[in-house]
Amino acid sequence: MKILIVRVSSLGDVVHNMPMVADIHRHFPGAQIDWVVEEAYTSLVRLNPLVRNIIPIALRRWRKSLFSATTRAEIGAFRRQLRAERYDVVFDTQGLLKTSVVMRMARLAGDGRRIGLANATEGSGYEPVSRIFHHQSIPVDRHTHAVTRARLVAACALGYQLEGPPDFAMQAPPQQRWPWMPQQPYVVFFHGTARAAKQWPQAQWIKLGQALAARGLPVLLPWGSSREQQAAQVLAAGIPGATVLPALPLMQAVALVQQARLVIGLDTGLTHIAAAYGQPTVELYCDSPRWKTEGNWSPRIINLGDLGSPPTEDQVLKAALDLLE
Repeated sequence: MKILIVRVSSLGDVVHNMPMVADIHRHFPGAQIDWVVEEAYTSLVRLNPLVRNIIPIALRRWRKSLFSATTRAEIGAFRRQLRAERYDVVFDTQGLLKTSVVMRMARLAGDGRRIGLANATEGSGYEPVSRIFHHQSIPVDRHTHAVTRARLVAACALGYQLEGPPDFAMQAPPQQRWPWMPQQPYVVFFHGTARAAKQWPQAQWIKLGQALAARGLPVLLPWGSSREQQAAQVLAAGIPGATVLPALPLMQAVALVQQARLVIGLDTGLTHIAAAYGQPTVELYCDSPRWKTEGNWSPRIINLGDLGSPPTEDQVLKAALDLLE
């Protein structure tokens, strides 16, 4: 059986889609699974050995120059790669018009099917028009965890029951000591998010970092934008021994997570990668519902706060110390 998954973005959502692949392989060991994903995330999907082919798409970049000859040529090459196979099942687990159009572009085997979501979950970006390209639309409860949602779509379409905790099946990136990586165990703070309301106060990050530094654990501060870099510099000025990291490519960021003694982060993609690997992780929810994305599959993950109810400094420190024991 040849299966295509269309889940193009974002980083955290791509991570949360991974267990669907392991579920399918568990029930159909011979399945050949391909995945359409934004070009920035191809290296992440490549860490999953159960995915056969990765088909990069560059929607974010193409939108900026849609009518240029270079963009048209790239879109043509993408379409040819997408249509090189005939698929028995094509899944769109994102539920947007753009992803359903990609689903429609893929070629089907004689009795092939296009499967997608029948409805939104609370807070998702689902677009009902996406259903026009489905052969089957799978309904899900409005309060369905992001990981469970994709797993349910595959299980209902392929006729099996969900079993056990999610298996992200992600291999570690090649082990390497990067120049910025300390020799001793370290803590990572994923302190930045695209939405200001999801942030945790800088004063609390600093007090938390000071408490961990007093226990001999250096704090590393990654960033993804100039604004986050400036925030990291403010945190580093108040935390003894803290380091503001250079801009990290995605695989170096994954290595940062993989080799950390502890990860503390907001509701953001790299925090979810840490949870997917089962790393000791404290997830902080300040302005998003915890039930949607919390790492609930391992005792090494502690989820704190909720929509409109950010965690306190004492709660986060206690969780961190519990995971360090």
